[in-house]
Amino acid sequence: MSDVFGRVGWMNTEVSPALARRIALAAQGFGRPRPSTVGLRQINDVAARLGLLQLDSVNVFERSHYLPVFARLGAYNKADLDRVTFGNSPRYVEYWAHVASLIPLDTWPLWRWKMAALRAKDEKTPDHWIHSNREMLDWLRAELADKGPLPASKIEHDANQRRGPWWGWSDVKQGLEVLFSWGEVVSAGRKGFERIYGLTDSVIPQHLVEKTISERDAVKQLLRLASRAHGIGTVGDIADYYRIKKTVAAPLLEELADDGELARVTVSGWDGGGRARPV
Repeated sequence: MSDVFGRVGWMNTEVSPALARRIALAAQGFGRPRPSTVGLRQINDVAARLGLLQLDSVNVFERSHYLPVFARLGAYNKADLDRVTFGNSPRYVEYWAHVASLIPLDTWPLWRWKMAALRAKDEKTPDHWIHSNREMLDWLRAELADKGPLPASKIEHDANQRRGPWWGWSDVKQGLEVLFSWGEVVSAGRKGFERIYGLTDSVIPQHLVEKTISERDAVKQLLRLASRAHGIGTVGDIADYYRIKKTVAAPLLEELADDGELARVTVSGWDGGGRARPV
């Protein structure tokens, strides 16, 4: 049984490496004629196709989330992407979907299982920062409830002092990031690329906050999205798109294939990890 999966209807069970590359590139939105004009619709189409735009605080050439749109559409107004991602009514929200990433707002409930898992891990780690900083977490919750969304730099507290060099977080920043990973706090946009933190109930639409989905169903849906974005890939490829454990992804991908949503294929020259073998 092959551990390579592709979208149904795109291929035969035997796929050449050249065709596999074309399938992957097409799934990622390459090879299409570039539009004569680029607006919000084209930008949203790219983001929806990819399922995420990776964020990175390091800026050498350009912020990383701007580059995939340019690679597929050519020149565009970055302010348009900012408007739909960091504006007053954004269509996207941030979470640890691969690394720090922008994801479509309506997929936020698919990550509740990871939020719960990160919280449980923190609680079970005896020397974790949270155990000696419960009062800080409670204070941050109350501060955001009282004042609304704020960047870490605007929160007035004696512990809001950076420790060490530029990456040294204050206790305020540490607490906000903990609450962010747990899903209690979300990004309410960015200003000058600084994340603005807000309580989830004040930022995420209520119907999404109240939406419940089991971990199994959520992970299965994420694998559907990853498969669509990849076009073709091994279990490891598809699982890693959203940083899902391979052992968790493998049986769910088999289920998707059994249900006719994916096709099991082989690619000549690939080993079990999807890498080309030397000839």
